[in-house]
Amino acid sequence: MSDKELFEKLSYSRKNVYESISDAEKEEMISLCDEYREFLDEGKTERECVEKAIKMAKMHGFSDIDEKTDLKAGDKVYKINRNKNIFLAVIGSEDIKNGINLVGAHIDSPRLDLKQNPLYESNDMALLKTHYYGGIKKYQWTAMPLSIHGVIFTKDGEKVTLSIGENDSDPVFCITDLLPHLAKDQMAKKMTEGIEGESLNILIGGMPIKTEDVKEKVKFAVLKLLYDRYGITERDFLSAEIEVVPAFKARNVGLDESFIGAYGQDDRVCAFTTLKGIFAVNNPKKTAAAILVDKEEIGSMGNTGMLSAFFEMTVAEMIEKLTGTCSVTTYNTVIANSACLSSDVGAAVDPNYESVSEKRNAAFAGYGMVLMKYTGARGKSDSSDASAEFVYEIGKILDDDGVIWQTSELGKVDQGGGGTIAQYVANLNMDVIDCGVPVLSMHSPFEVTAKSDVYMAYRSYVAFYNNR
Repeated sequence: MSDKELFEKLSYSRKNVYESISDAEKEEMISLCDEYREFLDEGKTERECVEKAIKMAKMHGFSDIDEKTDLKAGDKVYKINRNKNIFLAVIGSEDIKNGINLVGAHIDSPRLDLKQNPLYESNDMALLKTHYYGGIKKYQWTAMPLSIHGVIFTKDGEKVTLSIGENDSDPVFCITDLLPHLAKDQMAKKMTEGIEGESLNILIGGMPIKTEDVKEKVKFAVLKLLYDRYGITERDFLSAEIEVVPAFKARNVGLDESFIGAYGQDDRVCAFTTLKGIFAVNNPKKTAAAILVDKEEIGSMGNTGMLSAFFEMTVAEMIEKLTGTCSVTTYNTVIANSACLSSDVGAAVDPNYESVSEKRNAAFAGYGMVLMKYTGARGKSDSSDASAEFVYEIGKILDDDGVIWQTSELGKVDQGGGGTIAQYVANLNMDVIDCGVPVLSMHSPFEVTAKSDVYMAYRSYVAFYNNR
């Protein structure tokens, strides 16, 4: 063996997916990503993602677990929590005490939420006050088309669902910004201070009603439009849940169409591939499960976040319908023998900002699904740190199935960091590791992923379900 051959045997190097996959795999990848773009366009909020997931699940033979008195091997079931979480499972042939194989992703994304009393008039224009949700660069949300999504309950208890700005015939909304000629003081500020949170106000109207009886004529006109079209009054906003998101659709990026650009890919790219992964499972040995959760971007708390009891309650219900009872001991045994892939995105090295990454330990777009042994910040704070045994186990499953993958951490040691749902799953006493798709421009209104990485994430979850 030559020194070159020996070096290649002993050393490690990444693989570009496109240089490794067959033409048939490339066709499968393109088809998967076409469907993924449709998923992004139809699911711009967590509620819409759950609605889409239910439709997809029913098409693949899943039924509501609440409609079943018992479960058996091969059954495909789902459970909904407050229209913002969905748990899916394919019951395995092995005893449930041997554990489940779980993939978990989140379906909330950084955005703007309307305040409870949002509508006001200024300078003969009607605007909506917002409170941003999650980590955003506020300046990225100005001077771009926005759409409004959400639910409002009228005084009579009628639920009104809004989606304005997505169809070509719809109006869109925006946050205005200063022209450069008058922005001397603004541009002298730090980027974090150039746009203030209280300035993220949505332009919604400017045509006053001709009347002398009302002072706020533009606001009156907007209220009249809302009432005439949707039956909504201003008071109804107090209990509403309205999200403001970019109005544009997911697009192919690049002359070769090798990337996808869209809003909300963190973490809907992992939610979509998780769904496609569990839909590909039939008659598994271990029970395969998937969970899509809310509130990850603001800490995973609340009754729809990973810190809620929804997951534990649903697993207990599943055990009871399989065995007739669910003792604390049985539940603990199931959890201890289970394993989870925390399906969340990683930060891809950006050619324009390479200095924030330590490239030997960073993810590259186009080099496959990324495993992250730990996330957290600086000294691994707020992180789950997967064991050597579990990292080896998952790596072997992926290698044996021909999945192309890489490893990463989130930026240089003292540069920053971030968190996922992994730590909360680990706290239940379950093996867990973060894995997902590298993203460029993460948390921006237009995030970018490589189609090859989307494909390899899907392949990873199928391999995990079938081979662990």
